[in-house]
Amino acid sequence: MGSSKIQPLTEAVYYILLSLYTPLHGYGIMQNVKRLTNGRLNLGAGTLYGATNTLLSKGLITEYSSDPSKKEYLITDLGKQTVENELARLRELVKNGEMLLREIANEK
Repeated sequence: MGSSKIQPLTEAVYYILLSLYTPLHGYGIMQNVKRLTNGRLNLGAGTLYGATNTLLSKGLITEYSSDPSKKEYLITDLGKQTVENELARLRELVKNGEMLLREIANEK
């Protein structure tokens, strides 16, 4: 049963997947992640290419070729479901944290 458990995404992987709802090449992904995070998260080339290889092997993204000279990637249906699962997990984290802090504030 442990293998079917949803694994949390790293922040970098989460933003890479979000970036690939539109086909992008590596540099475009790096720029989009930087834009989405207002410059807080800068992906290095090694991090990006390691992550894209892992995402390809897990079937979360696919190579997309509108221009054969550029390697572009696109999120798959499985990748989209993974993003939805991560959003649900993050909402639960925020909800539980806010609830606990409200309870603590009300006890004072």
